[in-house]
Parts: sequence; C-alpha cells; structure tokens
Amino acid sequence: MIREFVEDLRPEAHSVFTLAWPLVLAEIGWMAMGIVDTIMVGHLPNSAEAIGGVSLGSVIFYTAAIFGGSLLFSLDTKVSQSFGAGDLVDANHSLLNALYIIVPLAPVLMAMVWLAGHLLPGMGVSPAILSQALPFLRAMNWSTLPLLLYFAFRRYLQAVNLVKPVTFALVSANLVNLLGDWVLIYGHLGLPAFGVAGSGWCTCSSRIYLAVVLFFTVVWQHRKKKLPLFQPPLIPDLARIRELLRIGFPAATQILFEIGVFATVTALIAKLDAASLAAHQIALNCASLTYMVPLGISSAAAVRVGQAIGRRDPAGAGRAGWTAIMMGAGFMSIAALALVLAPRLIVRIFTPDPQVVRIGVKLLLVAAAFQLFDGLQSVATGALRGAGETRIPMLSSFVAYWVVGLPLGYYLGFNRGLGALGLWMGLALSLMFIGSALMLAWRWKVGQLVEAQGEALNAARTF
Repeated sequence: MIREFVEDLRPEAHSVFTLAWPLVLAEIGWMAMGIVDTIMVGHLPNSAEAIGGVSLGSVIFYTAAIFGGSLLFSLDTKVSQSFGAGDLVDANHSLLNALYIIVPLAPVLMAMVWLAGHLLPGMGVSPAILSQALPFLRAMNWSTLPLLLYFAFRRYLQAVNLVKPVTFALVSANLVNLLGDWVLIYGHLGLPAFGVAGSGWCTCSSRIYLAVVLFFTVVWQHRKKKLPLFQPPLIPDLARIRELLRIGFPAATQILFEIGVFATVTALIAKLDAASLAAHQIALNCASLTYMVPLGISSAAAVRVGQAIGRRDPAGAGRAGWTAIMMGAGFMSIAALALVLAPRLIVRIFTPDPQVVRIGVKLLLVAAAFQLFDGLQSVATGALRGAGETRIPMLSSFVAYWVVGLPLGYYLGFNRGLGALGLWMGLALSLMFIGSALMLAWRWKVGQLVEAQGEALNAARTF
C-alpha cells in the first residue's frame, strides 16, 4: 500500500520540486541575512552582549513585522486559485487590494515596535544587552514598509509560478547586506564604526532593495502578458479586502503565536545571563536555517494546492500536498542527523566563547529532536493554506505553544533549574504536537475536498 501511495505521488514530485527549490533558496537567503548579522556582530569585542542585543531586537521587530507580512499569506490562496482558473485579472485584483491593506498596517506595526522598545528597560533585561538592542531595533523599524511590500510582491509572484526572480532578489540582497555589515559595523571605507546599530541599518537597506527588485519584476510580468499593472476600478474592493483578511488573519495569528512564544522564551532567557542568550540565538539561527527548506516547500505546497483547486482538481490538490509533505519530512530527517553529529562544530562557527559553546551544544541536540515535526507542521500548514484552511493551524499553535509548551518550558527552566535547556524542551514538545495534529488535519481536508467535488458532480447530473 505504501509503495502504491508513493508511486501515485511520483508525477507530482517534479512539479513541486521545480516550484519549491527556488523558494527554498529564497528562504535560505532570507535567513542568511540574520545569520550573517549574528556572525558579524559576534566578532565584536563584546561578543555575547552584541549577539544578545541582535537576538532581542530581532525577536521584537519580527514579532510585529512578520505578523503583518503573514496577513498577506492569503495571496497564496486567492492568487494561486485565480491563476489555476486562468484568471490573471482577478489575481491582479487581489494584489491591488493587498496593497490597500499595507497602507494603514505599516505605521501601526512601527508604532507597536517603538512602544515595545520603550517597555524593554522595565522588563529586567541586562543593561549591557539593552544598550545593544535598542539602537539595532530603531534602525530595523524603518524597514517595516519595504518588508511588507516585499511580502506582497513575493506572494503574488510565486502564486503565478514566477519564483526565480524572488531567489535572485534575496541572494543579491545578501551581498548588499554583507558588504554593508563590513562597512558599517566595523567602520571601513572611511566611515565610522556603528557596531550593532550598523547591522540594523544594513538590513533596512537590504529590505528596500528587495521591495524595489520585486516591484519591477511585477511590472515586467504585466507588460509581458500585455496587461496593465492594475485594472479599473482602482478604488479599494472592500469585499476582496475582507476575504483576504478572513484567510490571512488566522494565518498571521498562527505566526504570531509561534513568533510570540519564541519572543517570550528569548525574553525569559535574557533574564538568565548573556551566555545563555547568545547560545539561544545561535541555536535559534541554526534551527531557523533548517526550517527554511520546509518553509520554501510549504509555499510551493500552498501554490500547487491552490492551483489544483482553481482548476477543480481536488485529487490533484491532495497529491500536491502529500508530495510536498514527504519532501519536507525527508530533508528535516537529514537535518536532525547533522545537528546530532556536529553540534560543537556548528556553535563554534558563531563564537569561540566556551560557555556559549557548552550551552549551545545542548540546545542544538534538543533542536535535532523536533526537526521532523517542525518540517511536517510547516508543509502541512502550507497545503492547508492553499485550500483556504488557516483556522486549524492557528488553533493548534495556540494550544501547543501557549497551553502546553511554554508552561512546561518555564517549569523546567526555572523551577527545575534547567535554564535555557528546559525552555527549549518545552518548545520541542509543542512542535511534536503541532506536526502530528496538522498531518491529521490535512488528511481530513483532502477527504473533504474530494467529497465536495463528488457531491457537486452528483448535483449536476441530477439537474
């Protein structure tokens, strides 16, 4: 039976892989910016405080910014289904109304980040870390609008199968960021050394570059199709905006639950010591890097499932989702093995600090334990999103992270004295729960799609 199942998925594997690999490279490129920033500031004289400052500032900024960007995940559903149905005008209409969402959203998110920065001094964070985090956070906050524009253009382009420009934009943006880090963090080419704040300004510049490159790609795509960039009426379509938010809000809330729990864990670890926070940031970077592969596959799953539904092929949607899930699970199993075999070598790439290395090795072993489940939950979430189902992942994340994982992690970390290790053990249990739950949810959704098509066909015959 398993062999027959795999054989049934084989024809879809090429299509999923063709769409997924540029998106995987794009996600790795996205993650590489944070890793490069961490490595570059990690070689400043105050290594642990610098890494801790970047960690804390990044978590606060991305908690708000990624929530806003995740509202636009609804473009995966709407644009891919329109594209699958052969209606590019409708796909274009969704992009236009996504931009109307961004206009008021950007200043609101910037205000939230500004407020969070002002609350940090009263949260018991180490003054040495705080002195690094606040300048970095202020610089990053100015990248909010271009980051949201990047998200909108990217979701649109990948939903219409234009993924290579996204990869090019992110790879080249990394070169911009790397050069800028070298110049502004350490003070080269006659410029002063800005330290950790310089890293924030470089990342901000890279976000602007990303938005500009993808905007011109969208313009080029429309000219190639001989379509105007936006078709009249150009006024906001409130019904379409509501539909985008109906799909996007649960997806964004799910991401908020996930990022929020990691932000909370980061803030809790910041109360321990600089070495624990630095080790946490290193382990988080490594786990996030491996996660970029299933995340790219997840985007491909959302697009392929949405396109199949758009052409009224629920069985094809099921094959696309299961194929993507198997790809994600296969990669994350290999990633787990790598983390088990070489944790010390990996941590020492970031810092020579022996205390940070000792803690970081333990955290990477915990990360190895949840790799497979992290891959399963990511790709299953994408497949469900392509089918327009975003509420189940949201509810699963809330229960797993905030009802089970975080309380357990706090107990192990502080009551049982395990520190950062205990908090990471709670996160691992959360991911195991979510991965298992969403696999069952995708199986249920496929059955629902096939059943709905059968009922529609029966009704048509009766009529």
